[in-house]
Amino acid sequence: MDSLSLWGLFSSAFISSTLAPGGSEAILAYMVSENNFQTDKLVLIATIGNTLGALTTWWLGIFTAKKYPLEAVLSEKKQIAVNIVKKWGYLALLFSWLPIFCFAGGWLKMPLIISTLIILLGKAIRYLLVAYLFI
Repeated sequence: MDSLSLWGLFSSAFISSTLAPGGSEAILAYMVSENNFQTDKLVLIATIGNTLGALTTWWLGIFTAKKYPLEAVLSEKKQIAVNIVKKWGYLALLFSWLPIFCFAGGWLKMPLIISTLIILLGKAIRYLLVAYLFI
């Protein structure tokens, strides 16, 4: 049952970082407060799942940019995110809990390795903050 809980956290974190909504922060907070697992392990699992979900969204941006103009895919409001990433570059990817930033990073063909590291850092910081608020 324990591994099922960890897979649930991973899955929630993955889904939360795609274009679908999710609640991985709430699940992490609950699991941390239950104190059945090491907090570091929970943060690591959530971070990895969320980062992999973000990279899925990043790749969607790459593939979509090849076939469709930006206006056909994103509303004007969401196109603002692309402009933010254009303006702020990698710094914007630190705030990748907004999946549209990951999509924009892919759309703009930001280098994969650097994007991955920045996204991972942003996700880890966010999950560490959530976890340590609920210890």
